[in-house]
Amino acid sequence: MTGKFKLFCATVASYCLLSFGLPIVTFQGKALDFNNAAYAKSSGGRSSGGSFRSSPSRSSGSGGSNNSSGGYRGGGGAVYVPYGGSGYGYGGSSIGGFGSLVVMFMLLGGGGLLVWMLLSARKGLGLTSELDNNKVTVSKLQVALLAEGRVIQSQLSEIVQNADTETPEGLQKELQEVILALLRMPENWSHVSASSQTAKTREEAETLFNQASIAERSNFSVETLTNVGGRVNTKKFTPNPDEDPASYIVVTLIIGTADDKPLFNEVRTTEALKATLQRLASINADYLMVFELLWSPQDESDSLTYDELLTEYSGMMQI
Repeated sequence: MTGKFKLFCATVASYCLLSFGLPIVTFQGKALDFNNAAYAKSSGGRSSGGSFRSSPSRSSGSGGSNNSSGGYRGGGGAVYVPYGGSGYGYGGSSIGGFGSLVVMFMLLGGGGLLVWMLLSARKGLGLTSELDNNKVTVSKLQVALLAEGRVIQSQLSEIVQNADTETPEGLQKELQEVILALLRMPENWSHVSASSQTAKTREEAETLFNQASIAERSNFSVETLTNVGGRVNTKKFTPNPDEDPASYIVVTLIIGTADDKPLFNEVRTTEALKATLQRLASINADYLMVFELLWSPQDESDSLTYDELLTEYSGMMQI
């Protein structure tokens, strides 16, 4: 009987919440105002672009390789030989056609052998470019700033709203503008977290990137400003009036590059953080495959307290 009664109460509570947003009184006599559920614990901003699957630099390189190995494709594989070639009598055209085929295959075979020898020599001498292989490096850098530097919230919002996330050049420009905003306020840096890992395949890199992205986005209750695939969206945010004053802003950069080695080691000091930011700002557009920016709180009326920083960003260390 007790179980049925609890089920009945839960049903009534759900109906009141969904239909009217009415406060529900618990068995302890405490009113739970479900309208307060609209208050999000934290707002977040996000900008994302690029792909591990389609890199212009690599696709152009692989396209050249395919053309070299594909051989002659004109005429659907049939070779046209004009009548009355260099053959003799009535069989001249047949002999000439056969001879042309032999010459053509010899040329293709010799050309393919030459290409193979050049590529082998290049690899042996260590001259292959990082853009020619499938190794990809995924890096994540997080910087926490004191609330005194909250001007960066409006700066990041403006950068994201105007960013071109659909081209490598646009991603590179956005990355550089974000890093410049961070570099201009080192006096407000308080905590940092950094990691850079190389994956053997793009698929593995994509998995690492998505895991890092989901882990960070789970810290937001609502993404109040996003620019994904060139589409800018905004959502309303209702701050909790009982929330403590703002203490921190956390900015996260997740980057996928064509580098064969990690971009940096551990970052434990202000000097190391500055050097790492400068290294990321110098990434060439050809190497920049994917870039995602996240920051919280995004809404200027929102706050991130010290306790929330310790709970939601436990991997960060003080600098």
